[in-house]
Amino acid sequence: MLLPTLVTCLAGCAFLLSPVSEGCGPGRGYGKRRSPRKLAPLAYKQFSPNVAEKTLGASGRYEGKITRNSERFKELTPNYNPDIIFKDEENTGADRMMTQRCKDRLNSLAISVMNLWPGVRLRVTEGWDEDGHHSEESLHYEGRAVDITTSDRDRNKYAMLARLAVEAGFDWVYYESKAHIHCSVKSDHSVAAKSGGCFPGEALVALESGGQKSIGDLRPGERVLASAGSDGSGELVYSEVLAFLDHDPVTRKLFYTLQTEAGAHLSLTAAHLIFVSEGNCSEGAVPARGALRTVYASDAQPGQCVLVSEGKAGQRHSEGRLSQITRVSVKDSRGAFAPLTQQGTLVVDGVVASCYAVVDQHSLAHWAFSPLRLIHSWTGSTGSHSDGIHWYSRLLHWLGRMLLDSGRFHPLGVAQDDR
Repeated sequence: MLLPTLVTCLAGCAFLLSPVSEGCGPGRGYGKRRSPRKLAPLAYKQFSPNVAEKTLGASGRYEGKITRNSERFKELTPNYNPDIIFKDEENTGADRMMTQRCKDRLNSLAISVMNLWPGVRLRVTEGWDEDGHHSEESLHYEGRAVDITTSDRDRNKYAMLARLAVEAGFDWVYYESKAHIHCSVKSDHSVAAKSGGCFPGEALVALESGGQKSIGDLRPGERVLASAGSDGSGELVYSEVLAFLDHDPVTRKLFYTLQTEAGAHLSLTAAHLIFVSEGNCSEGAVPARGALRTVYASDAQPGQCVLVSEGKAGQRHSEGRLSQITRVSVKDSRGAFAPLTQQGTLVVDGVVASCYAVVDQHSLAHWAFSPLRLIHSWTGSTGSHSDGIHWYSRLLHWLGRMLLDSGRFHPLGVAQDDR
């Protein structure tokens, strides 16, 4: 009975961990506000990065046209984001079809547009092309490219729109025409398209021994502030770091940064899980049991509430308090670290977050890691591990690829291969 249970438990979150090993949030300390970085608009006919679109340093090579009748059509997904206007002049919905990577970048850009220009939305004039209207080997034929404007069609905004697209993580952005901006992404099959769940190296945690420490300098055995509740709520306690599911001080990744009304800034990779309130939330309130759920960082929205810690590091903490997300932005940062605590949660830059990613449910992920916690209780260790993805995460990923359907996992998480 024990063996089947163990196998099922391992399978339960397999897909989750390969990416969970990559990232969640940075920040500069509880309550500190960072001055916004000055963004430079792109010049007309400028492209970023300054290399050809279909090179490895940008969106990569053309992989072939996708048609509705081809096997690869299942690689495309419709984008029904209400914050984006799709021109859809063909009346076929083709402009809404795109790869998951393109969809995630476009959704991030839509948030940036609304943040910078209240009342203005992102507009897509061209997406996936099934009719042959673009040049040979255009990435529009693969659903990897979009042409965009703002909803008010104010051309004075387009130079800054191009810069926002760069910041949103598009792999190549071109101020191609006075009438639109062209953006494209790497193939979801590309090694460069890997995504996971981690925090950046400069993210801060609170230590039981007092003070704060960056996640990049954290070590197994240290005790950090976490939440005792299975849904992220409940008493804040100190919990031992058992291992790092991912530990990569060199890599650069795209992080979603959630800014709250209380002044906290939490950064996580797209597939990492964060606890948010189900409905309306009151700033400073203590959430009721069952009032929180987990969402991917890429799905967090302004208006939702997250849990923040109001205590000082090294002192006794009570319960987390709700604080509303006021802004979601995207940034590039170095380092990808995913510490696993005994509780399965931790407070990063003053915000309560899950230790897990890729799978859509924190409780399922925590259950899948039960065997690793059991190994640690027996041996005091989780096995030798240096930089890279933890062996247990790799095992879960392998089992998940064989046994599980991908419906409950973050699309970029299930698409990735081992490094």
